[in-house]
Amino acid sequence: MSVSTHVLDATLGAPAAGVSVILSVRADGWLDVESGVTDADGRYRFTVDAPAGTYCLVFGTGAYFAARGVPTFYPEVAITFMIPEPATGHFHVPLLLSPFSYSTYRGS
Repeated sequence: MSVSTHVLDATLGAPAAGVSVILSVRADGWLDVESGVTDADGRYRFTVDAPAGTYCLVFGTGAYFAARGVPTFYPEVAITFMIPEPATGHFHVPLLLSPFSYSTYRGS
């Protein structure tokens, strides 16, 4: 399975470039699998294969807003999701972000 994300800054109406993101899998606690930073289009595609299981994406939203001099309520956003068995297809987890709210959904 492949996993990707796309972070959009709702206050700017633009992609959120430079947001750190960590993909972790639940296995006797959380095990970090891969980390990266969103590109100029606010996207990051993980290179690891993600079999069925429970995963978490943790976004460094506090650092993203601090770099812009914007106060925020959420220092990080953690999105936990499941890849079912049998694991087929691609999992895309977008994040729509503002300093005081966020939303997500299963993308395509």
